[in-house]
Amino acid sequence: MSTTSYVPSPAQRAREEYRRRQTVLSVLIAAASTAAVGTLLAFAVTGAPGWDRVRASFFDPQIARDALPAVLTGLWLNLRLLVCCAIGALLLGLVIAILRTLRGPVFFPIRALATSYTYAFRGLPLIIVLYLLTLGVPGLRLQGMPPVLVLGGLALVLTYSGYLAEVFRAGIESVHPSQLAAARSLGLTYRQTMRHVVLPQAVRRVAPPLLNDVVALQKDVGLVSLAGPIDAVRAAQIATAQSFNYTPYIVAGVLFVLLAIPLIAVTDRVTLRAARRQSGG
Repeated sequence: MSTTSYVPSPAQRAREEYRRRQTVLSVLIAAASTAAVGTLLAFAVTGAPGWDRVRASFFDPQIARDALPAVLTGLWLNLRLLVCCAIGALLLGLVIAILRTLRGPVFFPIRALATSYTYAFRGLPLIIVLYLLTLGVPGLRLQGMPPVLVLGGLALVLTYSGYLAEVFRAGIESVHPSQLAAARSLGLTYRQTMRHVVLPQAVRRVAPPLLNDVVALQKDVGLVSLAGPIDAVRAAQIATAQSFNYTPYIVAGVLFVLLAIPLIAVTDRVTLRAARRQSGG
C-alpha cells in the first residue's frame, strides 16, 4: 500500500503565512511598547530632583560588591530554612485538612480543634507568632529548649500550615462523593480510599495555589531575622549599619527575587497545565 503525504492547499498555506506574520508583528509591537514605557520610566526616575542622592544611598556599586559575600552567606540560611519550613507546612497542612474532613459525630472534637487551629493561625499576623515563639517561649527556660532559628521556623510552619490546610481541604472536598462510594464498594478502607483515590486527585487540582503559598513563604523566611539569626536580611542590616548606606538591602532584595524566579516559573507552568487539562486541550 502506498501512502501519500499531506499537501496543504494554497488557502491553508496563506492562512499559516498570515498567522506567522501576525505573530511576528505582535512580538515587535510588544517589544516596542515595552521599550517606550521603560524609557519613559527611566527618564522620570533619573530626572527627579533627588535622584543623585537616592542613587548614592541605594545603588552604590562598591558597597554592593562589599556586602554581597555576607548577604549570600545569609541567603544560604534562608534557602535551607525555606526547604525545611515548606516540607513541614505542607505535611502539617495536609494532616489538618484530613482531620477537618473526618465524618461522624465521634470526630467532632477533632474537627473542632482543626478548625480552631486554621482560624487562629490564619488570623494571627506572622510577625506576632514569630515574637511569641522566639521571644516568649525561651523565657520559660525549659530544659531542651531549641535554638531561636528552630523556633522561628516553627512559627512559619504553624502559620503557613493554616493556609495550606484550607487549600488541601478544598481539593479533598472537590472530589465527587460518588468516587468515595465506588472505592468503598470495591472493598477499600477509608485510609486506602484517601490514599489511592482522593488525595492524588486533590493534590493535583490544588497544586497551583499550593505553589503560590510556597512562593509567599520564600519571602517570609526573611522575617526570621527579627529574632536574631544572621540571614540575608540581617546581613544586609549589619552592612547598612557599618556603611550608613542602604545598598545592601537592595542586594538582598535582588537575591530574593532571583531565588523566587525558578519557583514562580514552575508555578506558572503547573497552572497552565492545569488550565489546559480542565479545558481538555
